[in-house]
Amino acid sequence: MSSSTAQPTTTCYQGTDKLLLGIVLGVVTFWLFAGTTGTIAPSILEDINGAFTDESAKTWANPHIGFDAMNLAVSITALFSGMFIVVMGGLADRIGRVKVAIAGNVLGIVGSALIILASGSLALPLMLTGRAIQGLSAACIMPATMALVKTYWDGAARQRAVSMWSIGSWGGSGLAAIFGGYMATSVGWRAIFIVSIVISVIAIALMWGTPESKVASTKAHRFDLPGVVVFVLSMLALMVVLIFGARIGWTSPITLGLAVVAVVGLYAFYRIERSAQTPFVDFRLFRNPTFTGATISNFLLNGTIGLLIVTQQLLQLGGNMSASEAGLLTLGYGVTIIAFIRVGEKLLQRFGPRKPMIWGSLIVGVVCLMLMPTNMLLEDYKILAVVAYALFGLGLAFYATPSTDAALANLPADQAGSGAGIYKMASSLGGATGAAISLAIFTGLSSHGATLVGDVLINQGRTDNTGIREAAVVALMFNLILVVIAIASIMLTVPKGRKVEADVPGPEPAKA
Repeated sequence: MSSSTAQPTTTCYQGTDKLLLGIVLGVVTFWLFAGTTGTIAPSILEDINGAFTDESAKTWANPHIGFDAMNLAVSITALFSGMFIVVMGGLADRIGRVKVAIAGNVLGIVGSALIILASGSLALPLMLTGRAIQGLSAACIMPATMALVKTYWDGAARQRAVSMWSIGSWGGSGLAAIFGGYMATSVGWRAIFIVSIVISVIAIALMWGTPESKVASTKAHRFDLPGVVVFVLSMLALMVVLIFGARIGWTSPITLGLAVVAVVGLYAFYRIERSAQTPFVDFRLFRNPTFTGATISNFLLNGTIGLLIVTQQLLQLGGNMSASEAGLLTLGYGVTIIAFIRVGEKLLQRFGPRKPMIWGSLIVGVVCLMLMPTNMLLEDYKILAVVAYALFGLGLAFYATPSTDAALANLPADQAGSGAGIYKMASSLGGATGAAISLAIFTGLSSHGATLVGDVLINQGRTDNTGIREAAVVALMFNLILVVIAIASIMLTVPKGRKVEADVPGPEPAKA
């Protein structure tokens, strides 16, 4: 079979600050605005459902959105982003990065509008649909805008553009809790998504008229529709099991049936991708142990965002703090993750990827342990949380750049794009899965607590929130397990020293 090498379309256009601002604003609509939902979830539920009918049990008589459904709404955006980011990245390469980036912003406007309209009997379908569309928006914007940065800036200008893109993503995620909490308390949670619409409109206006960028290729590219459909259905089935399994019943036919769909579907997905000519996920990349270990640890470390979401809800539901008061405690998280990203880069240059990846993961593990003594008085726990959140940002900052380098630096050039897509997919799916499981544990145990935890940690102060406190401890234990597995993955796969060997076999012939 003959093939041709895909090349970017040539252009004399050079990126401008106007375009860069539009790109950063587009990125912010996901990381900052859509990312607030985990923190403001209690405010959303209170607004849509009204005050609790049973304050001690934190329940309503006839809720329009229950805790489990809200947990799904929190997770579904990252889930949809992760499921479609590789697809949208490939689509952007073929039809144009500017088109897909603008389309992503349009989707962001639609998703935010549906969330704003969520109320009454339509609250749940509007909320879930809006959040899913926000995920599709992010899947369009992130790969398309990063490709534009790589295409339209060179040298020092490209480094500056990448830094600005990173500030939009990392900085946005770091400030999401404090921003969301302030907005929800001062002007109402719906205002967050009104502002998001305005930002998307401005981003579209700034990007409009930019010369198109896409990959020119004479090679036929078949869209892997069977792989995408099977993967999406399998992941949705898995997410429903994780979030609603306890409520439906772990041994109920519905839960067991969905679990079978998820397991069989993921196996079928693997078989489909192994024989696809242009697979949605190229499993040949995982023959490289360094790429595999870095991607797995990336999935797991992103999953620890659950510790932030759970403790934010703990402070609000168990400590009666407002969303803005709880969000303010996360200020150190945003500051350290932005301030120390470049330090992670320097550590990579000095020690190679393995050590800073382990150090960053260990710091996140310490954060889990620091947040576990939920039996403390609220004022003492708030001080502990401030320090822990700042360390959380530090750990992720140490880990981020070395992990990306370990995953991608030693891949052959013709596999770098596919590898980057899978690595970013792992980030989003890890965040979605970790948040979903953490919230499922927290919600499932909040009403009656965990006896084992209660035998070890004797609560100080109030006792009417014992179940919530104990549930948070179990959820944090789950996050600690994620960290331990991530460290093991790094130690087993990422080589010591600064040199990372390229050891990825060339593509094998497509199976009939």
